Amino acid sequence: MRVLIATDAWRPQINGVVRSLEHMAEEAPRFGAEIVFLTPERFRSFPMPTYPEIRLSLTRPGIIARILDEVKPTHVHIATEGPIGLAMRLVCSRQRRAFTTSYHTRFPEYVAARTPIPESWSYRALLRFHESARAMMVSTPSLERELMGRGFRNIMRWTRGVDTSLFRPRKERVLDAAAPVFLYVGRVAVEKNLEAFLRLDLPGTKVVVGDGPLRPVLEVKYPAARFLGPLTGEDLARVYASADVFVFPSLTDTFGIVLLEALASGLPIAAFPVTGPMDVIGSSGCGILKEDLREAALAALDIPHDRCRAYGETFTWQESARQFFSNIETAHAGA
Repeated sequence: MRVLIATDAWRPQINGVVRSLEHMAEEAPRFGAEIVFLTPERFRSFPMPTYPEIRLSLTRPGIIARILDEVKPTHVHIATEGPIGLAMRLVCSRQRRAFTTSYHTRFPEYVAARTPIPESWSYRALLRFHESARAMMVSTPSLERELMGRGFRNIMRWTRGVDTSLFRPRKERVLDAAAPVFLYVGRVAVEKNLEAFLRLDLPGTKVVVGDGPLRPVLEVKYPAARFLGPLTGEDLARVYASADVFVFPSLTDTFGIVLLEALASGLPIAAFPVTGPMDVIGSSGCGILKEDLREAALAALDIPHDRCRAYGETFTWQESARQFFSNIETAHAGA
């Protein structure tokens, strides 16, 4: 199996899409598969308006067709709905080539937060994008139900994993901050609803890891919070292990790999009862999901950290990859 994955999301972006795809490539040999990526690195690009960290590639269907001829993939997977994904979809349709897609990001909500474009318009565009795929992969049961209600079909489940050797409880605390430490990790952008966390009246210290367009504004507005900027690898893992509760204020994430990283690090979760946290936490007892985020954050302090670690260990990238490659084989079986 040689899978060509077309994605507009790629390094140096730090997000769940990129991490998921990287881990699929690492696990591919276990499943007799090879992954070839088609990313913005192959093309000239320009920064996306209002979101400059995302690069929009300048490509054409003819270029995509030549790349397909060179790579000769047995399967094609389109991971994103940007310029590369759109061009790949067009070429596959012209060549009557079967392909799968995945739904990672709530672009309709993100676009509506930045522009006057109604969510309904964006959802109609996404429905057209995904409807000709052999299957569309989503990460959670609640997202599947929601999208089916919007008319999406041929949905398959593709969960996520976590590196439990990197993200783990540690004895040392690298944060010189008053306890308890309430941690957020992720994009510092409007769609993450970060102010719902920062404006809470909580004891101890609020810590924010990540970067984004709102960071300069929020640093000034909330001087008591600690903004550490983007962190990866061991630096990020040590910060997780130095916190007491992970607060996830987003209302729009489709999953939230950071939730798994926090759990593997032994952190209980405080979040709203929405898609992502509801699916990840479930009945595990490893988080508090309430409309009152302050109440959830304070109650989460009483959750045993060893319980969270044990639950976090049940999410593996190997199982995520097994689902991914199995979905592709099943979807293409009738192509």
